[in-house]
Amino acid sequence: MKTIGLIGGITPESTILYYRILNKLAASKYGESHSAKVIVNSVDFGEISQLQSENRWDLLNEIMSKAALSLEHAGASCILICANTMHLSIEAVKAVVNIPVIHIAEATSKQIITKGLKKVALLGTKYTMEKTFFIDVLKTFGIEAIIPGLEDRDDVHGIIYNELSKGVLNPESKLIYQEVIKLLIAQGAEGVILGCTEIPLLIKQEDVSVPVFDTTSIHASAAFDLASN
Repeated sequence: MKTIGLIGGITPESTILYYRILNKLAASKYGESHSAKVIVNSVDFGEISQLQSENRWDLLNEIMSKAALSLEHAGASCILICANTMHLSIEAVKAVVNIPVIHIAEATSKQIITKGLKKVALLGTKYTMEKTFFIDVLKTFGIEAIIPGLEDRDDVHGIIYNELSKGVLNPESKLIYQEVIKLLIAQGAEGVILGCTEIPLLIKQEDVSVPVFDTTSIHASAAFDLASN
């Protein structure tokens, strides 16, 4: 297979998931002794989260672009930004490299279409839920997204940054997520997008009564398919 480049560290927990998924896919396709060809450029999540809070997307774009360039120069055939929120920088990244940068929302939309769904709930950081970069991509595929109310958005966001990003999995937080999802299903959601790459640590398909779209697995699988063909 060709080499996959990961912009990781946002957070380390989700980067570990990407690496694990890619290696399982490689073992499944090529034989159990095989692993994926991966290069990781791991950025500092503390710096990233601080700049996000300061709304310094100019500096975030610069960090992401430099990381992508280093991956291309190191021999990556494609690039994954291992975080939904940081896809706010994807256009800046695409502008500096000559290899594919796989968009997490596009890969997820294609999976939703295969299920025939038209209305889905979107969970993620406040940046992902409240800004339009993910929702706009869904719209281009004819998919409507609904998000939690303000208080629930605060809860979902807080759990990501204060717990999941640190590898902390609280049963109480799982129940909060499940209640938020139930409310969104009652509002017509036919499926749920786990639109933060850490949420799959907490929420699985068996925890939800409608189809769950794990953006981490979907994103990693899209890159593997590209790199192994």
